[in-house]
Amino acid sequence: MPAKKFSFTSVILSVICVVFVAEAAAPAAAIGNAQFFWWCFLIVTFLLPYGMVVAELGTTYDSDGGLYDWVRDAFGDRWGSRVAWHYWVNYPLWVASCATLFPTILGMVFGWEMGVAERLLIELSFVWVVVLMSFSKISDSEWMLNGGAVLKVGIALAVGCLGIWHACSHGFASGLDPMSFLPDLGNASAITNLSVILFNFMGFEVVCTFAGSMRDPARDIPKAIVVGGVAIASICLFASFGIGAAIPVDQIDPDFGMIVAVRTMVGDSPLFSIIALVFLVTLFSNMASWSFGVNFVADYAAKHGNMPAVFGRESARTGMPNGAAVVDGVVASLVLCVQLIPIESFTKSVFWILFSTNVVCLLISYVPIFPAFLRLREVDPRRRRVFSFPLSGRAMRVALAVPAIELVLAIVATCVPLSAADVPNKIPVLLGVLIFVAAGELTRVVSARGRTEEFGGLTPEIAAERLEQEARQAE
Repeated sequence: MPAKKFSFTSVILSVICVVFVAEAAAPAAAIGNAQFFWWCFLIVTFLLPYGMVVAELGTTYDSDGGLYDWVRDAFGDRWGSRVAWHYWVNYPLWVASCATLFPTILGMVFGWEMGVAERLLIELSFVWVVVLMSFSKISDSEWMLNGGAVLKVGIALAVGCLGIWHACSHGFASGLDPMSFLPDLGNASAITNLSVILFNFMGFEVVCTFAGSMRDPARDIPKAIVVGGVAIASICLFASFGIGAAIPVDQIDPDFGMIVAVRTMVGDSPLFSIIALVFLVTLFSNMASWSFGVNFVADYAAKHGNMPAVFGRESARTGMPNGAAVVDGVVASLVLCVQLIPIESFTKSVFWILFSTNVVCLLISYVPIFPAFLRLREVDPRRRRVFSFPLSGRAMRVALAVPAIELVLAIVATCVPLSAADVPNKIPVLLGVLIFVAAGELTRVVSARGRTEEFGGLTPEIAAERLEQEARQAE
């Protein structure tokens, strides 16, 4: 019986389910009206070049390693291990941050008041349900990816429409001064939130790991990136507009801004309860869909000695990377248990601290992809490229340098205090990032002990040998 294949519609819905992050709409709305400028600016300067890089690499190099494999081929085991670690570790941090939303939102809906123990029990339950969901095969989870995409889009459209209705009835809460639509480079808080927009563009390489389940990956991957990217930007901007219509910019809570905005617009009505509960349901599909890409990359890296061996343990029945999934749950659970320590600055902003740390770790993993792209073009020019980056020469180098610089600036702005007011919020994030960077270096060194030889990256000679081997296998 032939394996199930994704249709192009399913691919687009999967892209939306994986990449669109509904919980990031509130931090994006906190930028204010200038978000319209930044969304358009970053679509042109970041999304398009990044998407075209992923489209070329994803259709040129057929592997389960995705971003990790591209960087490893370009620069060897050392950088491959670093990318694999940061790409993976962002995920359990993200799961933990989403888990912290559950107790508060359930409390809003049902009027529950919970202590630390009850909150932690609910959070840990979410984590391990996500782990169990990630044990399922990708093709068998198509219904979850499609359903999650539909629900997330529905929530975003509902919030946007409610915002327009609220603005027409009560006026636009954040004001519509034409000057407010221009970027304020002196506003450190707004610049910090730009990392959230970049975060909403991350994840298209996860779709490349679905290539084996696609009907025509060479055609569908580039189209899905362009169509999905524009759709995601439009959806998130519409939702952010709805939040800003109901809540003044300086009062938007990055943790619960979307839910608070809906409550402000419709009160404690059944509609609020429905939207809040559906939002929580979408978190399950979002986390499970990301687990497919992240855990397969960690599994693949472990088999090359670039991650600990536990990440390479697969289910004998399904072939899924269950070892990585279990480690996801353990790390997320340990991070959540930090709430038991009475640190007020952490417990008050636990979602934002964990979410920001996760964002920074993910952005770090993407920085090397742009120089890796250039390196692979240089050492492997004979390989057939089904899709090619549309620019060449100096224009291509500039187009690739800009998104790399944007990533570095977003990382610095997110975790480094740019003013005295930033110190309480950013120091915990900076400490968290430093801890996980150090843990990544330790993991890299320990993992290297399991390798018989060090791979230094492709050379023209090695690339030519690979092409000859692949040609012989094809015969």
